[in-house]
Amino acid sequence: MDQALNDTGWRGSQEGWLEAAYHSLLDSGVDSVKILPLAKKLNLSRTSFYWFFKDREELLAGLVARWRDKNTGNIVKQSEAYAESLAEAMLNVFDCWLNNDLFDARFEFAVRSWALQSDEILAEVRQADQLRLEALKRMFIRFGLPEATSDVRARTTYLVQIGYISMQAREELAVRMKRIPEYIAIYTGEVPQQRELDRFFSRHGHRPG
Repeated sequence: MDQALNDTGWRGSQEGWLEAAYHSLLDSGVDSVKILPLAKKLNLSRTSFYWFFKDREELLAGLVARWRDKNTGNIVKQSEAYAESLAEAMLNVFDCWLNNDLFDARFEFAVRSWALQSDEILAEVRQADQLRLEALKRMFIRFGLPEATSDVRARTTYLVQIGYISMQAREELAVRMKRIPEYIAIYTGEVPQQRELDRFFSRHGHRPG
């Protein structure tokens, strides 16, 4: 991060300020996302902030947009990705839980923590939850499940994962990978084919023991 920020000139860059704000949010919560501490962290003047943002609220809005685009956007995208079976479609969604480039669990936790002290952010989180649940529900319906069943399976899938994040649960990769076929069977009612699991494991660099 430091190299990227130092290469953008004496005012920094909009992305550089956002990146610094992102790390402060993750490390210390929203109250730490303030202009002067960020300027010191970036070794920039406070006034350079105003080349890129009107005020702190605009910076915070940029963080929310970044969270929304990445975490909600990729759950929706993965739920719509091509799959030969419902089990494989669920494995596509599970890519989010294992690939930080698709879904940032620490960012998710930080925004949900922020929502505890802001009605505006709470509304954003609730809207995101609804969009994600609707996307998962559509995925189940696409594979022929009734609407009511799709709704419950979508909620089961999603709420368990949010529970993982809220509890800050930690699992070794091998342990989680071993559990995934059972999760898929529970969530979808289908036992994943070995070839589907092999493709999933391969893209996450896992070799079952």
